[in-house]
Amino acid sequence: MSQPRTLYDKHIDSHTVCTLDDAGHVLLYIDRQVLNEYTSPQAFSGLRESTRPVWRPSAHLAVVDHVNPTAAKRTAEIADAGGARQVAYLAENCRDFGIELFDLLDRRQGIEHVVAPEQGFILPGMVVAAGDSHTTTYGALGAFGFGIGTSEIEHLLASQTLVYKRLKSMRVSVDGELQPGVVSKDIIMALIAQIGASGATGYAVEFCGSCIDALSVEARMTVCNMAVEAGARGAFMAPDQKVFDYLANRPMAPKGERWQQALSSWRQLRSDPGAHFDREIRIDAAQLHPMVTWGTSPDQALGIDGHIPAPSEQADPILRQDMQRALDYMGLEAGRALQGIRIDHAFIGSCTNARIEDLRQVAEVIGSRKVASHVRAMIVPGSTAVREQAEAEGLARQFIEAGFEWRQSGCSMCLAMNDDVLPPGARCASSTNRNFEGRQGAGARTHLMSPAMVAAAAIAGHLTDIRSL
Repeated sequence: MSQPRTLYDKHIDSHTVCTLDDAGHVLLYIDRQVLNEYTSPQAFSGLRESTRPVWRPSAHLAVVDHVNPTAAKRTAEIADAGGARQVAYLAENCRDFGIELFDLLDRRQGIEHVVAPEQGFILPGMVVAAGDSHTTTYGALGAFGFGIGTSEIEHLLASQTLVYKRLKSMRVSVDGELQPGVVSKDIIMALIAQIGASGATGYAVEFCGSCIDALSVEARMTVCNMAVEAGARGAFMAPDQKVFDYLANRPMAPKGERWQQALSSWRQLRSDPGAHFDREIRIDAAQLHPMVTWGTSPDQALGIDGHIPAPSEQADPILRQDMQRALDYMGLEAGRALQGIRIDHAFIGSCTNARIEDLRQVAEVIGSRKVASHVRAMIVPGSTAVREQAEAEGLARQFIEAGFEWRQSGCSMCLAMNDDVLPPGARCASSTNRNFEGRQGAGARTHLMSPAMVAAAAIAGHLTDIRSL
């Protein structure tokens, strides 16, 4: 009898074209790739220089999301010459190589990791690669997604395959019920804080447990999206009826008899009983608190009721040095309570937390409250479709009346590659995925948290416990 296999093993085994060596390298078939204007130009240039075609154009989808402005009124014009050229070159490449493009004025435009699932482009059992590290998001649908570099993008366009090395496997079991005010963002931030920013390096992570089962598909995307911040090369969950319901009738999902055939296959996508994992982590959901980062790495995080740790208490000299550097950059001191730290910006957006469910949670927090007078608060929906839905539900009107800027979709201030940039020294409560030095602008200071916690901070004018509102 065959050995029990993990879901990761099943993904890789089913997509292996051939084994390349005894060190775990295989030639891996890739089902889908999502392209953007920022990471693809050199790859297309390489194809042009070598006069190679794209092997399977229908397997690729392109979006504009990184460099585009998000001003309230959208136009095709981009003031930044470099960004404008990237967008124009993507359009030229998609036209010449026969790849579908969601450009700036397309109603399907948005952040790639929001758009691809909502269009049904990503399906259970697929292996997906893209030039963005947060391709791990697609694991929430039972796919296996991972980020790749520009040379790999070119190889994938030309051959629909990649040289790939098998990873070790990690299972993270999250059981129990989340307490009020605690959401999926807090699960993944707590895991990163527990195992460290490199704790999952070399691993593919499978999330399971009663708490994961209870999450919506959108909430699961948040968990898989940020697994890369612990170093994971991939993260996923076994697809269930929630996933199938989410995908049903999506524009690019299979229809009719093909849908029924797909469902039959997808229901087999789970780890076998007794499958071996190289590492096991268990989390009690009931013990989690709303999380906030205090430093410049996603693992430098605490529950909102915590106090900033002292570098002197860290035995490891490298970690001690990192902690002190983070405190110096953030303008904070050891022992200070997280609650009450004054902010002057609040940002809700990104591929981590800008879906309609996130915006509904934000609206629930806001109620009839107003943004603090000294805070500039922005909400950038993850896609044009999310924006339209929020407007149809009356959420956008509520945001505007509360004092939030209601923007067009795009990556925006998550990585500050357009004109949504924080000034030096600014302190921002942010629903994004990274808080590195300069991530949201040179000298800017970022505190990561859930969208609902960002809304609470925007209203209070400082970091605050959403459970106290």
